[in-house]
Amino acid sequence: MPRPTGRVLTLLELLQSGGTRTVADLADRLGVEGRTVRRYVHQLIDLDVPVESVRGRYGGYRLAPGYRLPPLMLSDDEALAVLLGLVAGRRAGLTTTQHTANETASAKIRRVLPKHIARRLDTLLESLAFTEQPGEFDTPDAGVLLTIADAVRHRRPVSIRYTDRDGRRSERTLHAYGIVTHAGRWYVTGTDVRIGEDRTLRFDRIADARTLPGSFEAPAGPGPAQRVLSGFATAEYQHEVTLRIHATAEQIRAHLPASVARLEEHGPAAGEDRATERWLRVELRAERLDWLPPVLASLDRPFVIERPDELRALVTEFADRLASYARQA
Repeated sequence: MPRPTGRVLTLLELLQSGGTRTVADLADRLGVEGRTVRRYVHQLIDLDVPVESVRGRYGGYRLAPGYRLPPLMLSDDEALAVLLGLVAGRRAGLTTTQHTANETASAKIRRVLPKHIARRLDTLLESLAFTEQPGEFDTPDAGVLLTIADAVRHRRPVSIRYTDRDGRRSERTLHAYGIVTHAGRWYVTGTDVRIGEDRTLRFDRIADARTLPGSFEAPAGPGPAQRVLSGFATAEYQHEVTLRIHATAEQIRAHLPASVARLEEHGPAAGEDRATERWLRVELRAERLDWLPPVLASLDRPFVIERPDELRALVTEFADRLASYARQA
């Protein structure tokens, strides 16, 4: 079923065909009631499209004489920016479930460009190479994404149908604070009203979203991006790890970013440089521990493992392996 925005654009196309269109005719062509046609007309007027109302027996609506949609005018730099943005967005997973939308948008832009500009841009795109292959990303439904974005903007509750990582389906009411992209995925962060706790949810697991009446106040504190990263660092996993590392926060974050670990950083003492190395507590959770010994080795800073004992054994084994490799002739 066409969305309201699509019907508004269809209405504009009908009016552009010329003449006066009756409300009954427009309603029939759009598959809506007469009062909905009038609402769509007001939306066009709000967009500065000069729709005129014609009274009388054969009255209806028409466009003001001489009106035409403005052509798409892009400079060389603007066209390059748009097409490179589409390429980068596709490779980074910043696209919707309509995978062809990126290609069709690129084709439409090329079609309206002067030939000499189009040839130059095609030459660049054909010559462009990437050091990394594009990943396989889970992408959101465009309708869900736009509905939740509107709910975030106007602080409106939203009802969603969600499937968690274990395959359990539920319907939730969410007070959404913001939308975040991270590592090629889209997330929404907000309060799950039923349990009264913050949650970070993946867009590709949301099957439907609809705005509810009412409003809410966004909480003070960290922004949406920081909430998402903190959620990753505190998610439920098999192992809880606590370390003390003698290093600067910047040195630690280079190997254990905020999405992986929480860092308990105390303010420097009076007269102490903030970049000075000191003992900082690091907490993280992980399903597996075998990746941590190489990370700690790459830090090359003194550290103490507070828990778990299993990690201490893995670090010792890793150090023994490195020592044995170093002794080989």
